[in-house]
Amino acid sequence: MKIIKYPQVQEWEQLCKRVVFNENSLQEKVQAVLKEVKEDGDIAVYKYTQLFDGVQLNSLEVTEKELQEASDLVAEELKEAIGLAKKNIELFHTSQKETPKKVTTAQGVTCWRKSVAIEKVGLYIPGGSAPLFSTILMLGIPAKIAGCKEIILCTPPNKEGKINPAILYTASLVGVTKIFKVGGVQAIGAMAYGTETIPNVYKILGPGNQFVTKAKELIQQQGVAIDMPAGPSEVLVIADETCTSEYVAADLLSQAEHGADSQAVLVTTNEEIAQNVVKELTKQLEELPRKELAKKAIENSFAVVLNSIEESVQFSNIYAPEHLIIASEKASNYIGGIVNAGSVFLGNYSCESAGDYASGTNHTLPTNGYAKSYSGVSLDSFVKKITFQEVTQEGIQTIGKAIELMAETEGLQAHKNAISVRLKELNN
Repeated sequence: MKIIKYPQVQEWEQLCKRVVFNENSLQEKVQAVLKEVKEDGDIAVYKYTQLFDGVQLNSLEVTEKELQEASDLVAEELKEAIGLAKKNIELFHTSQKETPKKVTTAQGVTCWRKSVAIEKVGLYIPGGSAPLFSTILMLGIPAKIAGCKEIILCTPPNKEGKINPAILYTASLVGVTKIFKVGGVQAIGAMAYGTETIPNVYKILGPGNQFVTKAKELIQQQGVAIDMPAGPSEVLVIADETCTSEYVAADLLSQAEHGADSQAVLVTTNEEIAQNVVKELTKQLEELPRKELAKKAIENSFAVVLNSIEESVQFSNIYAPEHLIIASEKASNYIGGIVNAGSVFLGNYSCESAGDYASGTNHTLPTNGYAKSYSGVSLDSFVKKITFQEVTQEGIQTIGKAIELMAETEGLQAHKNAISVRLKELNN
């Protein structure tokens, strides 16, 4: 990991830029697959599953028998760990429920807003070398709490046409309606358009590689909602003299092992801390089973030495990290300055892994700088807000003249007339 010492403020934006993919080539490939899935349904899904995942499936949907077999294969100790995480995630997301509040905006005029569950949602869960069953907890639990009627899950099969048992167990535990052995762009297309086997949904959530991300972006343009734009995972750690270098290095590597395109950034006010963390990171890296992936990520990562914690927070706000860790005994002092981050971890014991699994917060977060304008997944991600208003006779008389004048000024006579006919009757 390279160390950049005291860069000028005008250099910060450039340092914070992420890796850019060849968008034109990527979009063409993804569009071609989406088009075929839309036109050919299951045939295209089977075709691309064989092409990309290397397996010829006989059926797409996971059966009850497969769910039971998966449950039997999951160790009791892991089930207990998943249960602990489930409890904490449920508690945190249940607390996000809102009670409708009626407001009288004028005499005889009452307005309120109600949260209504999105009826059909699709969850995308990556498979591959790291089967992210924890993401099922993060998406399935709030979907269930919100009251979504259909919760569809797609995840890629392995070469034997099977799904990791922990994924199936967790999906069953949180109440997923149907599970399909489909990954990649073809899964996003199937959930967006619907096929003979896979139902279409109204919103698709979940992380994925650059192809999945581009597919979600494209289907959003066609009217299917998505959770957020996303890219490779990332962490930024702000560390001062009260940090523990061993902890900081472990946190940076916990992000780096996600994939070669992940990024881990250290921001500190002390050159010695930067050197100690890099030294510790090199040592820990050699012990990791996924060290080759992590090494590539670290090559794309960096440490920055700045003049103060205040500057460090400013730098972080420009970077807008998915995960922000403040490795300091005084972490709470800096909360007020944080304006751009997906999820924040305060203090030397608040490691990113806690939020990734079991603290209760959601780990599906905006990446690639999108934390400047997007929130992470929450209960709100699974509902839409419907506004209501009730206007009485007194209410129409209270606000009617103002509406008539505004409508007439905009040249919308029919709008004015909708008020005028009511006022005329009431005044007779």
